[in-house]
Amino acid sequence: MKSQLTFQKATYVSPLGPMLMAGNGNDLYGLWFVGQKRFPSGSEQWEDAPKDAPFLVAVRQWLDAYFAGEHPTFQGRLKPQGTPFMQAVWQEMLLVPPATTTTYTEIAHRVAQRLGQPAPAVRAASTAIGRNPISLIIPCHRVLGTDGSMRGYAGGLDRKVALLTLEGKDCSMLKAHR
Repeated sequence: MKSQLTFQKATYVSPLGPMLMAGNGNDLYGLWFVGQKRFPSGSEQWEDAPKDAPFLVAVRQWLDAYFAGEHPTFQGRLKPQGTPFMQAVWQEMLLVPPATTTTYTEIAHRVAQRLGQPAPAVRAASTAIGRNPISLIIPCHRVLGTDGSMRGYAGGLDRKVALLTLEGKDCSMLKAHR
């Protein structure tokens, strides 16, 4: 995240562990499971957000509905920070419906087509997916390996299975990547 941005933070206690919400005003910049891979360093120094901050109200409403088994539409403004290519990947992930999965390769193909690139950049797309700063709302947990294996969820594979199961996806046939 860019250092010139000023973030406010709050914690949401989810059934899968505490989550850090970061934003400012109406804009949500980040949502992470506390302690996950790529958890933002220095976040302990961000100021606490007022309980009625618009980004917090929107995130809490979305998370409450999501963990109640609904498939809500996020009503706030998403402002993940990244390169234009990362932004394109994250936009593509927003199109993956609940209880469905896609692959890193499929995302890369769709992004290449969107950007008018002749070939998909699968590695770059995989990196962008792994660096998704807004967990759950930008649903990187719905992305699998080409062979259908569970790969690289920053919040942990157990959480990935739990999230997909909560959405109604049968995960019994999915295998963990070794």
